[in-house]
Amino acid sequence: MEKFFKLKENNTNVKTEIIAGFTTFMAMAYIIIVNPGTLVGWENMGSPLFNAVLAATCISAAIGTLIMGLYANLPFAQAPGMGLNVFFASVVVGTGAHQMGYTFEEGLAIICISGIVFILLTLTGFREKIVDAIPANIKYSITAGIGLFIAVIGLKNGGIIVAVEGKGFFLTNFSNFEGSKVAIVALIGLLIIAILMLMKVRGALLFGILIATLVGIPFGVTNLEPLKTAADAGTLFSVPDLSPTFLKLDFNGLFQGKGIFDAILTLLMVVVAFTLVDMFDTIGTLVGTATKAGMVDKNGRVIRMNKALMADAIATTAGALLGTSTVTTYLESNTGISEGGRTGLTAVTVAVLFIISLFAAPIVGIIPGAATAPALIMVGVLMIGAVKNITFDTIDDSMPAFLTMVMMPFTQSIATGIAFGFISYSILKTAKGKYKEVHPIVYILAILFIIRFLILPA
Repeated sequence: MEKFFKLKENNTNVKTEIIAGFTTFMAMAYIIIVNPGTLVGWENMGSPLFNAVLAATCISAAIGTLIMGLYANLPFAQAPGMGLNVFFASVVVGTGAHQMGYTFEEGLAIICISGIVFILLTLTGFREKIVDAIPANIKYSITAGIGLFIAVIGLKNGGIIVAVEGKGFFLTNFSNFEGSKVAIVALIGLLIIAILMLMKVRGALLFGILIATLVGIPFGVTNLEPLKTAADAGTLFSVPDLSPTFLKLDFNGLFQGKGIFDAILTLLMVVVAFTLVDMFDTIGTLVGTATKAGMVDKNGRVIRMNKALMADAIATTAGALLGTSTVTTYLESNTGISEGGRTGLTAVTVAVLFIISLFAAPIVGIIPGAATAPALIMVGVLMIGAVKNITFDTIDDSMPAFLTMVMMPFTQSIATGIAFGFISYSILKTAKGKYKEVHPIVYILAILFIIRFLILPA
């Protein structure tokens, strides 16, 4: 372990790395159930297709995370991305008014193409050059923005803030005990984590998740019914059948029933959309988290960045072959890194837990959002400190940084935050006559983002 992962060199040990891995996994385990529900519909829960996507989710997450751990030796976890799966299911696939008309199998073919594009961009070093082109001010704002984004996700998942259609988010009504039980459990978990961290207890986030899960049982927040149902059906430790989605990609269908020019143009737009969003979700997560955790070299570059990007690219391609949407680096990796995870052993631990989950998905599925929410909120607390490194002296520096930060939580997208940062930075620096300070790659990407916003729905 020491020789392969260089634990001492990274100021960590086996115990710390394994605790970090468990913490990250528990914070993102929701994706095992949520991803198939999003891609094929909750009404199909228990169907062969639903179970196949569940298996594809676990296996693709394990593949990407294992590559991240063994090849890149970094503590980041991967899985099919939230947001990207919604875009896949609600915009790309289907024949509704706002859908593009592709079948599920055609959609998988598109994901495979985008994965191959990711691999080529990584092999050529282009993705790494993009990271190097990001201005320092925007890098720090990415860290702070991700902190805000994660905190908002935690506040929502924990029921502390609730969405009111057409009005935004508001504090939950604590005078209604029945309606605020989720929020109460989340706040109890948050206080437990904060107190444990004050006492410098290693594994504070993990213990907080476990205790909140237990507290949620008498509150009726932790639902044990799936365990009983699975046990009664004899499927508690069964492995889902992958055959309904494995290698079911339909490339021919992408060009049938439409003019060849229209087919190619539409396909190109969708691939570019997936490429941009996944690329900058991953880059944003890696840069923001690594900067906060000190996993950067003397020039401020993320260590082994190209290997991390390759893990992401291969996982996306593998995910498409297995039967799921784009695989990306997960924000929840921050929870394990906050617990001290610094090497690939953390990622390997997460990968092993995803494989185990294939045999016991109902057990993993009982961890409620109210239990993982406190860990996400605390990570937001830890990451927001990056704002102290941002230069706010002039508008051409402060506005792009500000937009990068606030657009992430308000649009629920890391890529959108970076897009607004790049676009405003390019325009303001040019207007000030400092266009030479802007890397050509930033200009190119700003233009691509503008085209993407104008052509495709958010």
